[in-house]
Amino acid sequence: MNRLLVIRPVLLVTAPFLLALGLVLPLIRFEKLWFFDETPSLLQIVVSLWNGGDVALAALVGLVSIVLPVLKMIGIAAELTAAGSTGSLFYRNVVPHLSKWSMMDVLLVAIVIAAAKTTGLANAFTQPGLWCYAASAMISGLLHSLKGNASGPK
Repeated sequence: MNRLLVIRPVLLVTAPFLLALGLVLPLIRFEKLWFFDETPSLLQIVVSLWNGGDVALAALVGLVSIVLPVLKMIGIAAELTAAGSTGSLFYRNVVPHLSKWSMMDVLLVAIVIAAAKTTGLANAFTQPGLWCYAASAMISGLLHSLKGNASGPK
């Protein structure tokens, strides 16, 4: 039980830090024709979709990739640090639904990498942003489960 009390704050700081890195660091590297390569970050992908006229897709990716993970971390942080039941309603009702979407972006990037490699149009390689984003999603899921398994006295 004491170990959980020590690890929760560390994870609570680590998850948003990794999410921020996952948003700004390159997610994937495309190498086309051996001389042209791109390494977009998640934020650059959303901006590129928006500027390219795919406003609905940009809004959807931004919502699922940026807004929902941030809301989930806020809910978890509110529940783990709340003295009363202020965060409990949000935590119990909203966070479980947000958790269902937490690894969707990682899966989509994996599909893009597989598609790029199998079509022969480009070579695609994962970049640090994807790993940071995935680690953030896994840590926030762990925090969610730690809350349920070892809530301790309030």
